Amino acid sequence: MTLITRDLCVARGGVPVLEGLSFTLEPGQALILRGPNGSGKTTLLRTLAGLQPPLAGQIEGAEDTIAYAGHSDGLKTMLSVVENLSFWADVFGQVDIAPAIEAYSLQDLKDRLALSLSAGQKRRLGLARMLVTGRPIWMMDEPTVSLDKEAVTQFANVVRHHLHGGGSALIATHIDLGLEAAVLDVTPYRAALDLRAGASDEAFL
Repeated sequence: MTLITRDLCVARGGVPVLEGLSFTLEPGQALILRGPNGSGKTTLLRTLAGLQPPLAGQIEGAEDTIAYAGHSDGLKTMLSVVENLSFWADVFGQVDIAPAIEAYSLQDLKDRLALSLSAGQKRRLGLARMLVTGRPIWMMDEPTVSLDKEAVTQFANVVRHHLHGGGSALIATHIDLGLEAAVLDVTPYRAALDLRAGASDEAFL
């Protein structure tokens, strides 16, 4: 599935943060979002994922094709690793969680409550959710936070396998993942902000 955006304008609290943004994400392609903190990367991802509407422009190919991983790991703390993955698999109409457990080396943790996991383990479990969605387009916001070097390599390998299988990925990150990927710097698309309107709140940009 190809994702196409045309002349997109995205906003936080009704205030434009990025405008005039057009790009295409093809199957098998990874696109890395770059830009300083507060430049609008998170707002763009949330808009593309359908969590908020665009202010203007068009998004094509997004409906029922996107899985989104934000800053939160999206875990239910009183459920085990297996129960968390089974929950998300059920949400997306999927069944098999074994590949996700294996991909992120969660075998020894599968019966542990999410509450008892370390920050890095929680992040690995949160990322494993993407594998049980069955969705071809992955959107991830700073996915390597809390991951050690080995886990970052593991994550990059998972993404690489997803791309080889015809999936695609849009990833906001400041680090080099070693992927063959195009880079989209959002800085040139930043809208002129009216700070009097409260647009200085960068927590959700």
